[in-house]
Amino acid sequence: MKVTVVGAGAVGASCAEYIAIKNFASEVVILDIKEGFAEGKAMDLMQTASLNNFDTKIVGTTNDYVKTSNSDICVITSGIPRKPGMTREELIGINAGIVKDVSSKLLEHSPNTILIVVSNPMDTMTYLVHKSTGIPKNRIIGMGGALDSARFKYRLAEALNAPISDVDGMVIGGHSDKGMVPLISKATRNSIKVTNFLSDERLDKVREDTKVGGATLTKLLGTSAWYAPGAAVSSLVHSIACDHKKIFPCSALLDGEYGLSDLCIGVPVVLGKNGIEEIIILELEPADLNHLSESAEGVKKTNSLLNA
Repeated sequence: MKVTVVGAGAVGASCAEYIAIKNFASEVVILDIKEGFAEGKAMDLMQTASLNNFDTKIVGTTNDYVKTSNSDICVITSGIPRKPGMTREELIGINAGIVKDVSSKLLEHSPNTILIVVSNPMDTMTYLVHKSTGIPKNRIIGMGGALDSARFKYRLAEALNAPISDVDGMVIGGHSDKGMVPLISKATRNSIKVTNFLSDERLDKVREDTKVGGATLTKLLGTSAWYAPGAAVSSLVHSIACDHKKIFPCSALLDGEYGLSDLCIGVPVVLGKNGIEEIIILELEPADLNHLSESAEGVKKTNSLLNA
């Protein structure tokens, strides 16, 4: 199993690290345009192998896509990260060109690969990859919902004063501060609905804290977060590589599901060796369905900027 990560920044390096530590891939290639940067990150990570007990080979390369040849899964993290006060949508002009170029070069050397898009604005970048490559839609996956759901579970566990292993929850919708739809009505603590434990007021705070989870970290760190995004990507890669068929909320191209078409947005999917193997149709509360429709309108508005 060969995995390529494009972008050796904090998210890409964290993603490569988590994949290596899980020890399911034979090789991870890290590619970056900055001379020597990916090679340095790969060397540093390889020097942890004996300490972290993994045998995955990590290779770094400066813009040499030949070294990515025959990758089973490719992760696109390249592009500029958010700065404080910046929305994900404001990144579109710069990142669209980068993502289009990167996906084309990856497919030139790995025509059967599965692409995971991390670059922001993530739903729109995922849609761009669909439109610019024309490969089957099951092989293009946007990462956002897996990360947003992890942040949702963190906030739920915090509110419940419970171990996070007790908590389950999911965020669907667009990967943006306004577009996320945390599914409070379906969230549970050890199979018991969280609405049995928390007041409406506290749940509203959990919802809002989840939606601004990325912006909160950007303000604190001065740039985008990287540990949780890297871990989220590695979980998707793991499920695909090992054909686990786990369910994650991911940005997928919809064709009538949830009454939506011709856009990529976060919905629960089954991830296995073929990429997206099934889109799960949830029975949503009317309010959540309305929020999903509103989120879709926001994503379409951002998509329209691709040709602006």
